[in-house]
Formats: sequence, structure tokens, C-alpha cells
Amino acid sequence: MTEFEDIAALARRTGEALLAADRRVATAESCTGGWIAKALTDVPGSSSWFGLGLVTYSNDAKHSLLDVRAETLEEQGAVSEETVREMAAGALAASGADIAVAVSGIAGPDGGTPDKPVGTVWFAWAVSGATPVTYAECVHFDGDRETVRRRSVCHALGGVLARTPA
Repeated sequence: MTEFEDIAALARRTGEALLAADRRVATAESCTGGWIAKALTDVPGSSSWFGLGLVTYSNDAKHSLLDVRAETLEEQGAVSEETVREMAAGALAASGADIAVAVSGIAGPDGGTPDKPVGTVWFAWAVSGATPVTYAECVHFDGDRETVRRRSVCHALGGVLARTPA
């Protein structure tokens, strides 16, 4: 099985779980450039459980479309826990979905710093409820740009699947 087939299989499993739980998902993506939304909407019937996908590559897009605070972007940077938490919350609010996943990272080959090297990716999953809950995680992936992005898509989908009730 190729890594692309792994993504497709994971997206199918995620969709099946969302459908069974009567949940809808939204995505807010930066470094993955819409790949998570593409993987999910490649699944036949995804309109039953996929609500919204936003590619917010620039800071201006994160701010204007997802309500990420300018102060957060200025003080913490686009690749930070605070930013992805706000991205996920913004996607949840904009979509009316039950769960939103947000991703922002440095896929390379340029853009890394000693504090945030290439391969640094922040993820957040916001889950609706009486009191919405947001989970965030930083992962460091090895590999070239394509590999970092592919692994990010898989990690994001796995997080949605893990946070979808059985």
C-alpha cells in the first residue's frame, strides 16, 4: 500500500466514523494547502459529513477568515499552539461543524528557525459541545516538503478519527 492509499483509507475510515456518529467536520489548513479537505472530499458521500474547508496560508487569511487575533500572529507566529487553537475555533464557528481540525507548520525546504525547524507542525482539533474543547499538539516530521505535508495530513485525519465518538 502506498502512502497515498494510506491517506485514502484513513479518510474513508474517518468519514465512516463521522457518518456513524452523525458529526460534521471542517478544516482550516495552512502548510497542507487543502490536502486534508481534498482527502476527505475524495470519499464518496462526504457531503453528508464534510462542512467546510479553508486554506488560510497567509496571516491575513488566518486573521480575516478564521478570526485569529493579529496579536497572536505577531507575538506567537503562524506556527504556534495559540494560532492553531484560534484557527480551529474559527473554523468551528464559521462552519457549524461538530469538529474542526487546524494545521500550521513549516514544510520546507526553507523557513525553519532554531526554535521552529523545518518539519515543525502544530495541530489543533476543536470539538463542539456545551463547552467546546480544543486539543493541540506539536509534531516534528523528518523528510522533504512532500513527506512533511503527507505526514501532516495523516496526523490530522488520525486526530479527527480519534476525537469522533464511536
